[in-house]
Amino acid sequence: MAAAGAEAKEPENHHNNCLVQLSNPHVATMKEDILYHFNLSTSTHDFPAMFGDVKFVCVGGSPSRMNTFIRHVAAELGLNHPGDEYPNICAGTDRYAMYKVGPVLSVSHGMGIPSIAIMLHELIKMLYHARCSNVTIIRIGTSGGIGLEPGSVVITRQAVDACFKPEFEQIVLGKRVVRNTDMDEQLVQELMQCSSDLNEFTTVVGNTMCTLDFYEGQGRLDGAICSYTEKDKQAYLQAAHAAGIRNIEMESSVFAAMCSACGLRAAVVCVTFLDRLQGDQITSPHDVLAEYQQRPQRLVSYFIKKSLGKV
Repeated sequence: MAAAGAEAKEPENHHNNCLVQLSNPHVATMKEDILYHFNLSTSTHDFPAMFGDVKFVCVGGSPSRMNTFIRHVAAELGLNHPGDEYPNICAGTDRYAMYKVGPVLSVSHGMGIPSIAIMLHELIKMLYHARCSNVTIIRIGTSGGIGLEPGSVVITRQAVDACFKPEFEQIVLGKRVVRNTDMDEQLVQELMQCSSDLNEFTTVVGNTMCTLDFYEGQGRLDGAICSYTEKDKQAYLQAAHAAGIRNIEMESSVFAAMCSACGLRAAVVCVTFLDRLQGDQITSPHDVLAEYQQRPQRLVSYFIKKSLGKV
């Protein structure tokens, strides 16, 4: 199910004391940096005191999922106590939620490229202002599988667009800017080894297609608008599978591009809710889906625990 590899007590990038960097020279000249969507500011909050010890950042779509994750991590690391509460650090806004325990930060990012991109800009700046070093950032989420049994977990090797190209395109000042979407290969292998250690569910490494839409953009037949046939859809998804794509979601390309641009070691770990070759609608019972979405959380929390030498 997973490739074998050597166990390490510290994440590999923790040997070089690498500070989080920005790919923007203007921020260093600002007297105050207001992280509007987090309701945080460098003039009103002591970022080094609040976040300077962060080594692992996990991001996912919904606030409730990320609250569940921080509670799970706290228990796994032995940092929880009876009656503990994990307050939302971004409680002054309803855009995102952020939770922290020990060296782990858990942040929601909403749905789609625009939402996660806004969050990442402010998150990376926050880590920079906090003078964090050797940070690993992992997106944990849900997705549609291609040729996989529901409940399978996909660790992304490369994020690709809807034309199967390994790139993220953005228009900046009217010009097309294309950025790389490769993931950290060593981190991919470390996560696969962790899955092998757990031996709880099927895990594969594959490319992840990131789309701008849940319906037409992913070749569904059940949206309000559809201009293609079942045959067209099947041909597209089969071509995606042949290109090494094993799942589809809506955030991985910009996540990979932004983390790479700022030198952050990053990975995407998503569970599949259905096999898109077999249908478009998610029909599994709620309790089954709830267990499925815990799988990336269990894998990543084990990775963190192992990285800290607590296994």
